[in-house]
Amino acid sequence: QVQLVESGGGLVQPGGSLRLSCAASGSTLPLYVIGWFRQAPGKGREAVSCISTSDGNKYYADSVKGRFTISRDSAKNTVYLQMNSLQPEDTAVYYCAADPSWYGSAWYKPELYDYWGQGTQVTVSS
Repeated sequence: QVQLVESGGGLVQPGGSLRLSCAASGSTLPLYVIGWFRQAPGKGREAVSCISTSDGNKYYADSVKGRFTISRDSAKNTVYLQMNSLQPEDTAVYYCAADPSWYGSAWYKPELYDYWGQGTQVTVSS
């Protein structure tokens, strides 16, 4: 079984930065896609970004393009999300998700991901 553990969340002022980490462990199962979702109170789970482990292509939600960067360290089985220029609307619990399949243009659908972390809280406030 695959386990995903997020870390790096916290409290940051508007305009600040955080780097989230998602460490995968527990299995040698290849994961075709690893992504980040977020969920604010009272709202649905929103796709933020994902990375394809086969070709390295990266995908971003329009709301974070130019501010967030996803990357992967294969040796550490870890995916990172560098978040810059954070704003209050970025406040949410951020979840790491992974799947052994790839659904192309449907990458943003959380129901397609088999494995999920427990989430890490990101709060952007002055």
